[in-house]
Amino acid sequence: MIPPLIALTTLSACFILLPTSTSAHGNHDQIPLSDDADWATRHMAEEHHIANFDPGAFFSLHDFDSNGAWSPDEIKRTYGLQDESLRGQVTPQKENEVVKSVLGIFDADGDGLVSREEWMGGTRGEGKRLPDFGLGPGHHGDDEYEYEIHHWEKYHDENTREEDLTHPEDIAHFAKHDQEDDAAARQEALDQMPIVESNIPGKFRRY
Repeated sequence: MIPPLIALTTLSACFILLPTSTSAHGNHDQIPLSDDADWATRHMAEEHHIANFDPGAFFSLHDFDSNGAWSPDEIKRTYGLQDESLRGQVTPQKENEVVKSVLGIFDADGDGLVSREEWMGGTRGEGKRLPDFGLGPGHHGDDEYEYEIHHWEKYHDENTREEDLTHPEDIAHFAKHDQEDDAAARQEALDQMPIVESNIPGKFRRY
C-alpha cells in the first residue's frame, strides 16, 4: 500500500512549506540552508520540510501533549534522543546533558519545564536559540512519518507504482508492515481458538 500524503495540521497557517520541484524520477530538490543556520532551522527544514516559522509555531509543534510547557521527555523527543537512528549512541548522561542545557537556557523559574512564556521571552526577547549537540536533525516521528518525510518525498511521488518501490528503504519498510500484519493475524487466530480443557494444568481446573 502506498502511504498517503501527510496531512497538514492547523499549525500549517504559521508555516511556509519548503518549495519543491519534481524530476521525471520523482526526486525533490532540497532547499539549501545557510552555513550559519541554527539547529532549530535545520531541524524544521530537514525533519518537517518547513522553511519559515515563528517561535510560537515551533513551540506548539514540539509541545507534544499540548499542555503549554516542554517537559524533559519532550525536550529529549524534540532532539530525537530515543529515535532508532541514535540507538546505542546516546548515553543517559548525554540525555541529561541535553535536558540540563536546554532548561538552563529557557527555564527562568527553575521548575524543570520550559513554558510557552519562557520560550517566547527567550527567543524573541533575548535572542536565545536551541543548542546543536551534534546528534543530528532530531528525528522524532513514528516509522511511517520518518519513511515518508525522509524517503518517499525525496524519491517518489503520487505517480509511483507498487512495482517501482525497489529501494532498500522501500523493501525494509514494507517488509516490516508485512511482519506486523502476519503477527496480528496470528494473534487474531489465537484469540478465536476455543479453550481446550486438557491443556489447562490440573491445579487450575474446576471440578
